[in-house]
Amino acid sequence: MKKHTAVITKLIRGATHQVLLSAMLLLAIDTVDVLAQGRKADKVSFKKQVLTTTFISEGVAVGDVNNDGVVDIVAGAYYFLGPDWEQHELAPPMAFKANGGYSNSFVNYMLDVNQDGWLDFIRLDEPGKEVAWYENPQGKSGHWRKHLIHEHQGNETPISADVNGDGRLDLIFNDPVAQQMVWFKAPVKKGETAWTKFVISEDPNIGTHKYTHGLGYGDINGDGYNDVIIKEGWWQGSKNPEQENWKFHPVNLGEDCAHMIVLDVNKDKLNDVITSSAHKYGIWWHEQFKGKDGRISYKQHEISTEFSQTHALELADINGDGRPDLVTGKRYFAHNGGDPGAKEPAVLYWFEFKPGKKPKWIPHQIDDDSGVGIHLVVEDVNKDGLPDVVVGNKKGVHYFEQMK
Repeated sequence: MKKHTAVITKLIRGATHQVLLSAMLLLAIDTVDVLAQGRKADKVSFKKQVLTTTFISEGVAVGDVNNDGVVDIVAGAYYFLGPDWEQHELAPPMAFKANGGYSNSFVNYMLDVNQDGWLDFIRLDEPGKEVAWYENPQGKSGHWRKHLIHEHQGNETPISADVNGDGRLDLIFNDPVAQQMVWFKAPVKKGETAWTKFVISEDPNIGTHKYTHGLGYGDINGDGYNDVIIKEGWWQGSKNPEQENWKFHPVNLGEDCAHMIVLDVNKDKLNDVITSSAHKYGIWWHEQFKGKDGRISYKQHEISTEFSQTHALELADINGDGRPDLVTGKRYFAHNGGDPGAKEPAVLYWFEFKPGKKPKWIPHQIDDDSGVGIHLVVEDVNKDGLPDVVVGNKKGVHYFEQMK
């Protein structure tokens, strides 16, 4: 930026309108350069705020619950009103053991299901059990009315995505009782509350066990349609996702994992897949290769083995350099102390991403006493233009505010 300072000074002195425009252009160019570089990693820091240390949920969600313009945090049977995080019940609370037990809240999402202008809460129970949504009472006191979406949902990483492109977030998981891979379409019309089930696969031998590890949604083959991914392969999406029995393509995407993120890591115009070990050590990216016959295969590359039980992944541009970084951490006592490294610190990290033929992932620790749950949220909670991190697990619920 210094290279233009003298020129800008001369232009501004006694400047005409046209000269001022030239000076403004130089300033704009320099500003873009600075923004493209982003903040240096050592300048990125987070302020930790502990909402509760009680184990209430392995999931967490954010949204403006009371329509006051401030983002709130929701986890399990509770919501916390920002910015002071005052705790309120939305459902009858239950007590859970952090060592030796599990909660009834594994994954949480927010969506205005009935489109009445108030955000509702979606809670997915532990694998094999129900998924339900709770109707926002529009500022009235008392527990929120519960509505069942489906009696059984499986996969350890059920996800929410806009499957049919209608701007509404749908749900993707398996039905372990019917032994199907499915997605549920969110209600479309105002006032409607029924979710519609569509079958992706009826093959009982592919990804239908309730404890299936690994699920993703993204465009594997570059045809413009998102596919549903498990570690054994992917179901090919199309312009009509409501059609049943998508075509399955078997590929090897490594061992049991958590979220499966689609990203062209090495910039070769082929989409790769990022995964992490839910219960052991390992974070990886799987490099895509396409044969002359069009057949897709993958080669696994290690990102990190610094900590275990990385049961949740999220991509977000943490340092503002225009590149998606990786946010993850340890799901503390995922199997109640039975996993490798279970008693090591419950860390939370972001990995600075530098793409290229030999991509780099530079680890930066956010915290060592929180970790992640089944999923986490990376979003600008306080609306200051910087992404924050929110987690819920057996350590409680924590909000990490990124500092300017």
